Amino acid sequence: MNLPFVSPQRWMLLIALSGIGMLVFGLYLQHLVGLNPCPMCIVQRYALIGVVVFALVGWRLRSQGLTASGLLLTLAAGFGAFTAARQSWLQWYPPEVVNCGRDFYGMVENFPLNRAIPMIFKGSGDCSKIDWTFLGGSIANWSFVAFVVFALMGLTIAVQAWRSR
Repeated sequence: MNLPFVSPQRWMLLIALSGIGMLVFGLYLQHLVGLNPCPMCIVQRYALIGVVVFALVGWRLRSQGLTASGLLLTLAAGFGAFTAARQSWLQWYPPEVVNCGRDFYGMVENFPLNRAIPMIFKGSGDCSKIDWTFLGGSIANWSFVAFVVFALMGLTIAVQAWRSR
C-alpha cells in the first residue's frame, strides 16, 4: 500500500501540521471556551505532542530514519488511540458513582508513578462528562479517529520507507 500523490516526508509534514492544529484547537477550547481538560485529555495531549515531534523528525529524514520515525509515530498514536478509546468507553457507559478525582498534575505530584498511571487511566467523573460535540461525536471520539488515522499513516510510511531502501 502506497500513500498517493506526495512523498512520505510531505505526509509526515501534513501529520505534524494536523497535530499542531488539534493542539491549538484544544487550547482554544480550554482557554477561550472554558472547557477544563480531564486527566485522560491531558494524556491524549501528550500523545499528540509525541505524534507531532515524531512527524517533524520524520519530515526531515530519509530511509531508515524515516522508518524509525514512522514506527515511533505509530506507537505514540496507538497510545493516544488507546486513551481516547478508554475515555469514549467511560462516556458511553459512565460509572454509577461519579467523583471529580484529582487532576493529572496533582496525581503525579502526590503519588508515585506506579500508582498515578493506573489512577489516570481509571478516569474520573470529569472523564465521562461530554462538554462538546461535533456531528454527534465527543472530543474523545474524534481524538480516537484522528489517532487511528495517524497510526495507520505512520505505519504505511514506515513500511514504504523500509521497502524503498
